[in-house]
Amino acid sequence: MDLAALHGLIDDVRTGAVTPDEAVARLRRAPFADLDVARVDHHRALRQDQVEAVYGPGKTPEQCVLVVGELLSVPADGPVLLTRVDDAQVAAVLDAHPGGEVVAGTVVWRRASERAERVVVVTAGTADLPVADECAAVLDALGFRPRRITDAGVAGIHRILAEVDELLAADAVVVVAGMEGALASVVGGIAACPVVAVPTSVGYGAGLEGVTALLGMLASCAAGITVVGIDNGFGAAMAVARALPRGTRRLRVAEEPAS
Repeated sequence: MDLAALHGLIDDVRTGAVTPDEAVARLRRAPFADLDVARVDHHRALRQDQVEAVYGPGKTPEQCVLVVGELLSVPADGPVLLTRVDDAQVAAVLDAHPGGEVVAGTVVWRRASERAERVVVVTAGTADLPVADECAAVLDALGFRPRRITDAGVAGIHRILAEVDELLAADAVVVVAGMEGALASVVGGIAACPVVAVPTSVGYGAGLEGVTALLGMLASCAAGITVVGIDNGFGAAMAVARALPRGTRRLRVAEEPAS
């Protein structure tokens, strides 16, 4: 349940379209639904204006079907995402819940309406594309339509310098890079908007499966860069969503009157 849905429910009670008992029954499910194997957070959209995504690894196909079904049971309650799925999970959830779209290992139902903000996803190399694809798929599900800049790493720095105008016009930039992770510092020194850096596990021995890129991004001298975990394209997309909240939909607690 998000803020708009809560306002709609209150209006329906006021007009008589929904009885008070029906409203109470709906609100009882609002904080979370206990499914035994999972506690599904129906309150997250109201509390944070964020979706609750279902993380596929470690879950059986049957568990994925159960949790996704619970999220979809609330009408028009925003996007539903199942991330990092395998073939068995995809087959099971689409059979039980038709209408999902599979993009970059993520299944999306109820894609959000398009947003106006300009988000750019940059990759240092072609090998970073799987992580960038996950990030772009989640951004798209949230209503962003990300622009992609591919294979623009510092080994040929003229490739990213050719995109300076695009970076300056962006409302947020996600930089996906392995090796030493230097591209995040370059972009962070150009763009004025929030920059989210994603280290990837791409690189030779000294890359340490992404640890070198992670430490390089954390140590960047370009101030204010947000760094997420190694290969975490989903987390980068959610960081962008937090940085660019939708209008005034945040729920604020009324201040206490001065005594």
